[in-house]
Amino acid sequence: MDFPGLINYWIVIILMMVGFYIVIAQGNLIKKIIGLNIFQVSVFIFYITVGKVSDGSAPIMAAGIDTYSNPLPHVLILTAIVVGVATTALGLAMIVRIRTAYNSIESDEIERAEILEDDK
Repeated sequence: MDFPGLINYWIVIILMMVGFYIVIAQGNLIKKIIGLNIFQVSVFIFYITVGKVSDGSAPIMAAGIDTYSNPLPHVLILTAIVVGVATTALGLAMIVRIRTAYNSIESDEIERAEILEDDK
């Protein structure tokens, strides 16, 4: 495979590392959710790239077609998108609840407040 054939894999790697870096390096909980979403998109792109067969057609039996693409990865990605949206909504709802309880969405400030609360 030449370089243009591998561009999807490079995009996957870059998005995955950017998302992972955001999750690890940021203290803001909303930024962590965004990093998880970027990481998740890289996995989606990876599965879609792997699911495509060159010169493959839709899995409909027809005369003269010998190579078919597997539709399962695409169906799994649709399910994963729905689960990802629900997970993001739940995470944001939890962040709202954390904000009302601790008056902050920075993880170090929340940890500091927890330590002060435990000392009382």
